[in-house]
Amino acid sequence: MDKTAPKTVADLMNRKVITVTESDTLEHLEESMLRLRFRHLPVVDGKKLVGLISHGDLLHASSSFLSDKAAERNALINKVTVSRIMQREVLTVRPEELLVEAGKMMWEAKVGCLPVTDVNGNLLGIITEADFIRLSMHLLGGDVNGLTPPPMQE
Repeated sequence: MDKTAPKTVADLMNRKVITVTESDTLEHLEESMLRLRFRHLPVVDGKKLVGLISHGDLLHASSSFLSDKAAERNALINKVTVSRIMQREVLTVRPEELLVEAGKMMWEAKVGCLPVTDVNGNLLGIITEADFIRLSMHLLGGDVNGLTPPPMQE
């Protein structure tokens, strides 16, 4: 492996994380996730991680577009708070964890992301499948439109 390649979660994680609170409603979450191109929203109380909502959670909560009453059901669903559908037990990782261990955790648990927290449970960032794909492409010398190489250690 390239000596300048990221080795720890802190080297690769995204520190600019969009979050929601338990009292936020579902009304614009799916639209925002699609527009901003992400699939996971950490749920926080202040800085403390209390849960996670995935795009799949939102799809599961929404009414099927095939339903004859989809519009009415979705109007009700949009008023539901995040606390009703969020995952409360979330697998997390520390910033000093080796990337290989974080990747192994994600693979074995079949999760698409790991929120990065400190010892007090405060959210510091997130690492996703997309981050690992971006790193893989960089290490393999690949070039993908819109793909920014991961930050490198100095």
